[in-house]
Amino acid sequence: MIVALGVTITWYTSYWLPEENQKVVVDEHILNPDGETIVNIIMGSATPEQKDNYMPKTIQVQLTIDNRVIWKNVDEVPHTVTPDSYDPDEITDPYSGEFGSIGVLMPGDEYEFLFTKAPPNGAWVITYHCHPHPWMTGTIEVTKSRF
Repeated sequence: MIVALGVTITWYTSYWLPEENQKVVVDEHILNPDGETIVNIIMGSATPEQKDNYMPKTIQVQLTIDNRVIWKNVDEVPHTVTPDSYDPDEITDPYSGEFGSIGVLMPGDEYEFLFTKAPPNGAWVITYHCHPHPWMTGTIEVTKSRF
């Protein structure tokens, strides 16, 4: 019993714990991009007739340039920024964690996310919607900067 406990503690502190506490290393230029991208949740977005709700609906961000994205709820009702996928591999950034607002964005609230990864060629594409208003949809394409 004591030997088993000793082996368990040794394994936990030597292998499992260091992996869990490992810090992600991200380039300083990615953590502090030159600019930011603003997405406004415009007035009237809660009605299905409103075709424009997340403005702009599709955004293309580049690491080091404008990879800090801020959603601003300028509507009079609460909204969310909810990923369409629930697969953690598809919606998780290694530095910022899972994409998607925690709860609702009340009128005047903002949700900010810093994208820090992109595939070497092509784009990391995330589609999202507003949970209470599923007709509200948007798309983000994250690419590496060219320089």
